[in-house]
Amino acid sequence: MFEIKKIDYINKTFRMPVDLVDKLEVLAQNNGVSLNNLIVQCCEYCLKNLKPDKKS
Repeated sequence: MFEIKKIDYINKTFRMPVDLVDKLEVLAQNNGVSLNNLIVQCCEYCLKNLKPDKKS
């Protein structure tokens, strides 16, 4: 059955290098997604694939 999900968002401000943002904007545009959507996907991928830290 179709289920409508509500995703909560929060606004945060991050400083990033201009050249990185330029590359991400091109990647997002070439794939038909928003820059915000791409950044979220990149962060989720990073967290899922992060090597375990012995200190954590």
